[in-house]
Amino acid sequence: MSVVTTSITASSTADEKAAAGRGEPGGPRRRRTYTAHASPKDLTITAAETEFAEQFGSSPGEICGRELCELLREGSPARLRHRFTDLSEGRSNRFTERVTGLSDSGRTFCADLTATAVTGPAGPAGLVILLRPVADTGPPRPRDQMLSALDARVLEGVAGGASTVQLAGRLYLSRQGVEYRVGLLLRRFDAPNRPALVARAHASGLFAAGQWPPRVLPEFVE
Repeated sequence: MSVVTTSITASSTADEKAAAGRGEPGGPRRRRTYTAHASPKDLTITAAETEFAEQFGSSPGEICGRELCELLREGSPARLRHRFTDLSEGRSNRFTERVTGLSDSGRTFCADLTATAVTGPAGPAGLVILLRPVADTGPPRPRDQMLSALDARVLEGVAGGASTVQLAGRLYLSRQGVEYRVGLLLRRFDAPNRPALVARAHASGLFAAGQWPPRVLPEFVE
């Protein structure tokens, strides 16, 4: 486990230096990336920094033994678990996903999670989890701000410039089904056309900043 600890320290230090170089508040005065270890077999947390545990309203002792995915919400939970499986089975060595963390008190926060596999002689020996909060979303979103997973994918496609035919093929819907979902979104956002729909969705903060193709933040997806 000493190899894992060394990797965490090096990653955190590199992140601090990068933040300081960009003039971000996560420089030397306030580190914004928090770290933990997880088992590659069942994704249970085996060690955590105090700051990491505090993001979930816990202490290091309380959070150890909990499954990492139980603490997170993501637009596609199956995709998140699949990526962890790839790490654990040696098919990849690193990934980053935008996730929403959920504390026991119901507070949610948005973060970029980077998971790195640390390999030993017999294969993956542990996972290093780097958590970088990007926004505090506060209490759970009201239901009128939430989108279904299908509507989120439709909105992402429209924002990415996909045509009705392209969306139909991508989402396994009929053309009429796509037009129906788009029509619902137009009425919901009181938008006269697709460009206005995309503009109003951006103004409402539904999309992750600086990400292409556009992606609806997971805290807006039911």
